[in-house]
Amino acid sequence: MQDNNNQEQELDMNHLMQIRREKLEELQKQGKDPFEITKFNRTNTAGEIKANYEKFEQKDVTVAGRIIAKRIMGKASFCTIQDCDEKIQSYVSINDLGEESYQAFKTFDIGDFIGITGFVFKTRTEEISVHAKEVTLLSKSLRPLPEKFHGLKDPDLRYRQRYTDLIVNPEVKQTFILRSKIISNIRKILEENGYLEVETPVLNTISGGATAKPFITHHNSLNIDMYLRIALELNLKRLIVGGFDKVYEIGRVFRNEGMDIRHNPEFTMLELYAAYEDFHDMMDITEKIFSQTAKDILGTTKITYQGQEIDLAPGWKRITMIDSIKEACGIDFNEILTDEEAVKLAKEKGIEIPDKTKETRGDIISLFFDEYVEKTLIQPTFIYEYPVEISPLAKKCPNNKKMTERFELFIGGREYGNAFSELNDPIDQYERFKKQVEARESGDEEAGMMDEDYIQALEIGLPPTGGLGIGIDRFVMLLTDSASIRDVLLFPTMKPLN
Repeated sequence: MQDNNNQEQELDMNHLMQIRREKLEELQKQGKDPFEITKFNRTNTAGEIKANYEKFEQKDVTVAGRIIAKRIMGKASFCTIQDCDEKIQSYVSINDLGEESYQAFKTFDIGDFIGITGFVFKTRTEEISVHAKEVTLLSKSLRPLPEKFHGLKDPDLRYRQRYTDLIVNPEVKQTFILRSKIISNIRKILEENGYLEVETPVLNTISGGATAKPFITHHNSLNIDMYLRIALELNLKRLIVGGFDKVYEIGRVFRNEGMDIRHNPEFTMLELYAAYEDFHDMMDITEKIFSQTAKDILGTTKITYQGQEIDLAPGWKRITMIDSIKEACGIDFNEILTDEEAVKLAKEKGIEIPDKTKETRGDIISLFFDEYVEKTLIQPTFIYEYPVEISPLAKKCPNNKKMTERFELFIGGREYGNAFSELNDPIDQYERFKKQVEARESGDEEAGMMDEDYIQALEIGLPPTGGLGIGIDRFVMLLTDSASIRDVLLFPTMKPLN
């Protein structure tokens, strides 16, 4: 039955498209091809007119947009157009347009772009409208839009046809307007705090700066394989070596991993680095970015995300990873000092260890955190002092060489940021890279590679530096109460239909 319905819908669609093509052909025969129009002089948007009615009342305006509704009533009609920021109604009559133009208007379809010149007034129902004196067809829609209330609810189809989704679901457009404002606000905050925006390469000869499986491509001219960047880190720290004090980049990174409601193969990262600062300073700037952006964009630091009430006001909880595990389940890893003890405890508690390379005390601490702590962190919380085994680019804690000066930010049971006091000892960094290479040679496709040039940069000298990474898409999800990362990406990665 479903197949029959689909076939009928396809036949109906083909029939409707054929009618629209015939209308276009007739216009072309008459020398009125709308696709030959190159420019239209619009004076105002619907939003401007509606927000300032007293200023525009009885004044002539020229508006333009897509027809989204139309009501023909003999010698007079109404239509509604939607432009970049609003929709507005227009009254169109044969007396104002003349017989020929009015008959042409009646043939226009939902989805067509038109321009309207006329004066602004209110109807008897107090709706702000444009009384049309002239209507111009600007572009012909050859494919009908989905029916407003039933046509585009399937999320998969919405993501594939974002252009249609934006037309028929106005709230979607608002999400992406907010996204743009959020990113602009982040830039404003960073520039106010002395950071310089820079750009670094997307294509690299080495995959580094994070633990992730990269995308591989081939450069024909150089005849070498190259990697799409999985992080922004190493090149930005090279700039600190070169003499910049504070730099940041907001850009796409690429990880050849699974897809779910929080992960897309390409996503937007903010990374920033500041000379002479440490991970405590990074906590401060992180708190400022989140709380001030919420205040500036939403007008409040109190938000609701997927039914959870969250307060982003400054003063966030800060707790070590080991103490958070002890607080959650009573296990104190300060009393478990060897790899063997940690592995034994994991087996006793039913914690699955992915492979032999993860049978270290540091990896087990991380697994216990994932199991017992992460999902409980609803209010903004900084978890700091991470094991050295899972933090190859972070500086060791002066009072505990098994842990690093690293933190991650958790909100609503999810991770939103990652920061270090950056490792600037080239000898230590070289040894950690070697361990990553060994893990990679043992089959860990996510392990990092040796970056000889970065070691050379550290040998030139990197000052004490704090570094931070924030997933922009997750931050936008948080502030727009979006359940899936696909809801905040204009064009998420999708499996081809064929």
